[in-house]
Amino acid sequence: MSAQAPLAPAPDRPIPVHPPHPGKPRVVQNSLRARLNRLLLARWVQPGLVLICLVPLGWLLFAAFTDRLGANPAEALIRASGDWALRFLCLTLAVTPARIGLQLPTLARLRRTLGLFVAFYALCHLLAYAWFDMGFEVDEIARDIAKRPFILVGMVAFGLLLPLAATSFNRAVKALGAVRWRILHKAVFGIAVLALLHFYWMRSAKNDVAEVVVYALVLGFFMGWRVRHAWQDRPGREERDAKPAQPAKPAEGQAAA
Repeated sequence: MSAQAPLAPAPDRPIPVHPPHPGKPRVVQNSLRARLNRLLLARWVQPGLVLICLVPLGWLLFAAFTDRLGANPAEALIRASGDWALRFLCLTLAVTPARIGLQLPTLARLRRTLGLFVAFYALCHLLAYAWFDMGFEVDEIARDIAKRPFILVGMVAFGLLLPLAATSFNRAVKALGAVRWRILHKAVFGIAVLALLHFYWMRSAKNDVAEVVVYALVLGFFMGWRVRHAWQDRPGREERDAKPAQPAKPAEGQAAA
């Protein structure tokens, strides 16, 4: 029996690599967005957000009753409540860019609650000032407003904030109409400028403006985004405004004129 030649080793075959489907990442992103939108529609989201927004107040009260606010607790309460009003203002202005950029329309549900907490902490800031600094003496408060410009600016910002908070409900939107309601609530940008100026004047007296610069950059970014978005949307808005209104179609069973 003749010897057989050894079998030649089989050539290495390349393992086929299938490229990922080009539409798969987009499908995953859309699925994730859908889940987040459903999550934001859950009933517990709004109560949970309210509890989270009350955490700073709870901490300030706890710190006040346990003597953890430093050597000047009154000043600490006044400043901390004002800081939180400014922080919630930044969060409120961040909702629309996040809603559009992340394509999460249900984020709009959170804007009203955050905006109301801007007014809430601004009211706490005003009450702390009127109580601890002025002893609720109206004459003293009036003289202080006339004497110190940053107090005047803060009062003006708070006065502009009140109608926004009062018209943040569905009945107010229906009573004012959507167009007038939007025009009124654009005052939030003026409030942001006044609040930042109030904060700057207060901190500049002590040569401490580093935190003011941070808030200025954050608010400037959100306001700049709004201007850019409005400019980009202008052609479409002009086209919609120029388009003639279509006559209403007669209802079923009703003869057309």
